[in-house]
Amino acid sequence: MNNYHALDEKALLALLKAGDKRAFSELYNRYWEKMVITAYVKLQCRQDAEEVVQELFVDIWNRRDNLTIDHSFYTYMGGAIKYKIYTFLAKKKKESDKIRRLHVDEGCNSTEEWISYETLRDDLEKAILELPEKCRLVFRLSRERGLSNREIAASLHVSVKAIEKHLTRALSHLHTALKNFLLLFFYL
Repeated sequence: MNNYHALDEKALLALLKAGDKRAFSELYNRYWEKMVITAYVKLQCRQDAEEVVQELFVDIWNRRDNLTIDHSFYTYMGGAIKYKIYTFLAKKKKESDKIRRLHVDEGCNSTEEWISYETLRDDLEKAILELPEKCRLVFRLSRERGLSNREIAASLHVSVKAIEKHLTRALSHLHTALKNFLLLFFYL
């Protein structure tokens, strides 16, 4: 079949699921620039936007066998790019936090306090990484980005109740995971 640009999304997706690289290329060519523009609006950096979109297309190719798209491919891509952007921003924040940690806070009174602080941050990060992906995303958007439950619900296209459920689950897990540190803190 030589005329891939004449095929509709459903036909291209069926061919993609069968592993057709030319169908993937056609979808890539149709949606690359639109997704880069969407990502650029949020990231304000063309290079970062292209990186996020590239990662999205790599994921689509890698998951092509299990890809389930209930709406149009464009709608699917719009939702998926949001998740990729949030993941990218969280990664960037983590990198900047590491750099900031390299510069020891002059306000620390002792090496012990600094080590305690670093241990707590590491334990907290480990506990966050144990959360299910969507729960972790909601937690990071709430606590690290400072978004309200309503803003998170709107950006993820879910109800506010769902966001509250994810946050409750996350906080409960973190409370349990950090219980030993909290007990030590209160007995010092």
